[in-house]
Amino acid sequence: MKELKILYLYPDILELYGDFGNIQVLKYRLEKRGIQATIVPYSIGDVAPDFSSFDLVFAGGGADQEQGILSEDLIKYKESIKEAVDNGVFFLLICGAYQLFGKYYKGVEGNIIPGLEVFDYYTEAINDRKQRCIGNVVINSNLNGKETKIIGFENHGGQTFDVDTSFGDVLFGNGNKFGDTKEGFFLENVIATYLHGPLLSKNPELADYIIKYCLDRKYDENVVLEPLDDIFENLCREQLLERFLNQK
Repeated sequence: MKELKILYLYPDILELYGDFGNIQVLKYRLEKRGIQATIVPYSIGDVAPDFSSFDLVFAGGGADQEQGILSEDLIKYKESIKEAVDNGVFFLLICGAYQLFGKYYKGVEGNIIPGLEVFDYYTEAINDRKQRCIGNVVINSNLNGKETKIIGFENHGGQTFDVDTSFGDVLFGNGNKFGDTKEGFFLENVIATYLHGPLLSKNPELADYIIKYCLDRKYDENVVLEPLDDIFENLCREQLLERFLNQK
């Protein structure tokens, strides 16, 4: 039986707007295909994880206070995380985790939360706490050469700059900052995004992109995923896309 090992970072702290649902979706879609999903949680005080031994690393969103706490812990593994990214381990990073993988996060009061500096982008909060990028989002993303609309929900005051490879083009809502045309950060094995929702429940094609990448890498083959019955999910997507895109 094939298996994917998933490292779930800080499930007790980074869990805004249903981010845990991403883990549930991955587990469901793997097990429906007869593939074992091994979920390993890690939080502060646990034994240090070997990042490169996992197929997928997931981290969700958290507020500024949580990010400050986690930054101190996560930076201990900075080099191990960089090595895992270079080795092709897949990273799915939502909101606060997205920010932590950049150079730094600058808070409203001017405080600096150091990032892991895995990537060159950085994030700065708007001085007015009442100003936030909040609401539904639709982006157009290129997954293995196929244009795919991705739906999510954003709620962030931080504005992220110097992203050289975005997750997608904004069709509705904000992106990395107010009025931005680009959302998130994307490499073949890294998706960092502000989209909650949870992201993967609204986007089964994206979930399968991640699963296929991880299986292909682990088993050194071009895995053909057994189709699942996504009729209900796709009907929901059609309604949401029609509603959001017709508001423009």
